[in-house]
Amino acid sequence: MAITDTQCRAAKPKSKSYKLFDYEGLYLEVMPTGSKIWRLKFWLHDKERRISLGSYPETSLADARKEKLAIKEDIRNGIDPVLKRAQEKQIAKFDASQTFELLAREWHRKQYDQWKPNHAQTVLHRLEKYVFPYFGTMPIRDIKPLIILKCLEAAEKTAPDLARRLKCYCHHIFVYAIVTSRSEHDPTYGLEKALRKYRQGHYPSISVDLLPKFIMDLHDYQRKITRQTFLATKFMFLTFIRTSEMIKAKWEEVDLEKKIWSIPAERMKLPRPHLVPLSRQAVEILRELKAISRNSEYVFPSLYSTRKHMSNCTVLTAIKRMGYKGRMTGHGFRALAMGILKEKLGYSHDLVKKQLAHAPKDRVDAAYDRAEFLPQRTEMMQRYADYLDSVFLKEITARHLPR
Repeated sequence: MAITDTQCRAAKPKSKSYKLFDYEGLYLEVMPTGSKIWRLKFWLHDKERRISLGSYPETSLADARKEKLAIKEDIRNGIDPVLKRAQEKQIAKFDASQTFELLAREWHRKQYDQWKPNHAQTVLHRLEKYVFPYFGTMPIRDIKPLIILKCLEAAEKTAPDLARRLKCYCHHIFVYAIVTSRSEHDPTYGLEKALRKYRQGHYPSISVDLLPKFIMDLHDYQRKITRQTFLATKFMFLTFIRTSEMIKAKWEEVDLEKKIWSIPAERMKLPRPHLVPLSRQAVEILRELKAISRNSEYVFPSLYSTRKHMSNCTVLTAIKRMGYKGRMTGHGFRALAMGILKEKLGYSHDLVKKQLAHAPKDRVDAAYDRAEFLPQRTEMMQRYADYLDSVFLKEITARHLPR
């Protein structure tokens, strides 16, 4: 005969445990301590087994009966409910341990060999600074879109582009979690629609028409900066390579006799080495730098330690203090050089792109890009340096200043 909820509530503890039977093996065991536990007796593989269904009144009589029916269904399908419960506990424990930070670091290690060391370090730093404090300790299965959005909105306040990069990192991490069976969906989907519209512009660069004024401003400003910073700015002007490629230059990469600088692949934006023909003016700068380099392996050593290279902010800071904040950057020399080479000196876009080490747009462009065109680029770099000198001489003459 089935028991009632009234009987369950009225059951008092005795000196020994006793049972109130429902039906189909379900019963309530009343313990001497006063606790009441639901248990189910069943047979599986010709053996009598028991399983707990929770305590009363937290688990009601109706809930216990529902749980009993579910277990009976498993038994009919040959599933051991005790083993199933143990497996579910292990899975729940495992899921709780699979936090976003754990998955993110695992994903980062998987990608590390495919990235340049600086990029890998940047990605991890951004995750540690902007993402992990928000939901790094949360199990990855429990992270909802709103949680991620709040994190992105916090970054967006000061760095809109960074917010989108963080969203991209999170997307890749969730995809990795899905393919490794530790998540079932990607909560970052569509979150970019909730961020402010943002269009990344080009690096600031002065126009070709402002070149004479900039050259004279740099000439006048040299007395306010170290000789190395002045020479580094001029060298970047003459070679128009990226800041990170220049500041980490080592003397072993430079051949002053052949007037060539070989930048290794690991320091290039594209994973391949790049040759930079050196004009006579660039070689003169390098010879002076060699004399003041304090035996450092770096062409542009740090002022504080010869074992380190110059900071990537050194040239940019000098340009800002010259009065060109927001109008010119180290990267802007590349755009300026392209304008001069195409507009003033008449060189083809393809040859200039080759010197800039730009990525080819398609397979046809890539096939063309395999050629080095070193003689043509050598002539172009010398003409470019001579053009800058001619502009400087014209301005000096106009101002009647000593060179």
